[in-house]
Amino acid sequence: MSNQPSISIHNKSDKPDNIVIRQNYLIEKCLETEAQLPEFMRDFFTYLKNGVALSSRLAYLNDILFFCEYLITETNLTNADTVSQITAADFNQITAKHVNRFIGDYCSRYTIKNDDSVKIIENNNRTLGRKKSSLSVLFKFLYRDEIIKNNITDGFNPIRLPKPQPDAIKRLEIDEVALMLDVVDTGKHLSKGEKKYWEKTKLRDKAILVLFVTYGLRLSELEQLNISSFNFNRGEFRIYRKRSKEIIMPINKTCETVIKEYLENERTPSNMLDNEHKDALFLSLQNRRMTARAIRNLVKKYTSIVLGTTREKGYSPHKLRATAATSLIQQGFSIYDVQNLLDHDNVTTTQLYAAHRKDAKREIVKNFEWIDE
Repeated sequence: MSNQPSISIHNKSDKPDNIVIRQNYLIEKCLETEAQLPEFMRDFFTYLKNGVALSSRLAYLNDILFFCEYLITETNLTNADTVSQITAADFNQITAKHVNRFIGDYCSRYTIKNDDSVKIIENNNRTLGRKKSSLSVLFKFLYRDEIIKNNITDGFNPIRLPKPQPDAIKRLEIDEVALMLDVVDTGKHLSKGEKKYWEKTKLRDKAILVLFVTYGLRLSELEQLNISSFNFNRGEFRIYRKRSKEIIMPINKTCETVIKEYLENERTPSNMLDNEHKDALFLSLQNRRMTARAIRNLVKKYTSIVLGTTREKGYSPHKLRATAATSLIQQGFSIYDVQNLLDHDNVTTTQLYAAHRKDAKREIVKNFEWIDE
């Protein structure tokens, strides 16, 4: 979003301007990509527009554009000079074997050559699986719409994805969370240069970390928070989740305290800010809404101190999401309650965190004796 073009809006919805601007930025990127693709895919674009989340729509379109560029540069399946010139007749020549070669051979490792450098791109199975999914959706639609004669997707090779293992989940232990918050309070173990900035941002940093470990927010959800998101009189705040879902969250005393301390004692008053950033909750030292990258680096910095590692190897915000999930389950909350709080689509995702409880079997058996001593 750092190179985001200026977008002006006339917002008549109940959503904050920053949410609407972000959505329209993604829409503009989708339209830009669609303009480069062949005309015969037009109905497919409408299908994506109404059928999937904005971020998924953009990912599908980018994968399809990449595949079409591959057809031109790496195969004899089309005589087109540009992607937009590729025809439905060209697509009718494509077989499952061609797609399998694209995904399994080309996408796994390819090069981008510039005048003075060569960049090697390697993709793991998860990325290859997403590209396969994008093309599967496209070819099934084209077959259903009678643009191509055969449904070739049954011949796509399977891609083996690693099964998530509970023991591989990276997150902080409860005592490590306490240590992390102590570091924010005291500045211990920060470098001299870091302490200079910490003096100006410690209340902000603490509020960010507390929100992450309490609610398991996604990075985008926290980045988009506004002052107007919070209604302290009603004890709640509003977040916007995937697929533009608007959710009202209750706010506990800890979160209310750290946010109010930041607002009252550290954050620049809104009347001194540009209109674009007046309502942003978390500000950079330049008095602009904090970027996702800045928030990620902040989390990595504090978690790296707790973990005793380098800043680069500190945990990401998603690991604090895992921390929140595991901690809640360890405190005895139902996996279904945790699923609802974290907005997991499937409870099996939440069950991974439940399976990570240390000595869970031992605790169950120990507390389920049939015979008293």
